[in-house]
Amino acid sequence: MSTPSPKEAPGRQGSAGLGRQDVAHLAHLARLALTDEELDHFAGQLSAVLDAVAQVGKADVADVPPTTHAVPLTNVARPDVVEPSLPRDVVLAEAPAAEDGRFRVPQILGDEE
Repeated sequence: MSTPSPKEAPGRQGSAGLGRQDVAHLAHLARLALTDEELDHFAGQLSAVLDAVAQVGKADVADVPPTTHAVPLTNVARPDVVEPSLPRDVVLAEAPAAEDGRFRVPQILGDEE
C-alpha cells in the first residue's frame, strides 16, 4: 500500500497547498480549537510554507557533497588537563561548613523514601 504524495493527498488545493479540511485535521491531532477564520488563515500560511519547501526540494544538489555543518567547527575550549591547584584542606578551611572532606550545604530536597 503506497502513501499518496502531497499533490495526491485528499483535501489538497493546488499543487502543494493545504485545504481547510487538512488544517482542521492537524488542529484536531494537536488538540487545538480553531475558528473558521483561523482555519482559512492557517491554510494559507501552511500552504506558503509547503510551497517554500517544494522550491527547496527542486534545487539541483547532485554535485553538492553532504555536510553536517556549513562552516568548519573549531574547539575554543582549553584542553581538559589536570593542573596544580590549592590543597583540599586550604579550600575547605575557607568554606562556611565542611564535612568528610567536602563542602557542607543546606539540604534543598525533602527526604525521599
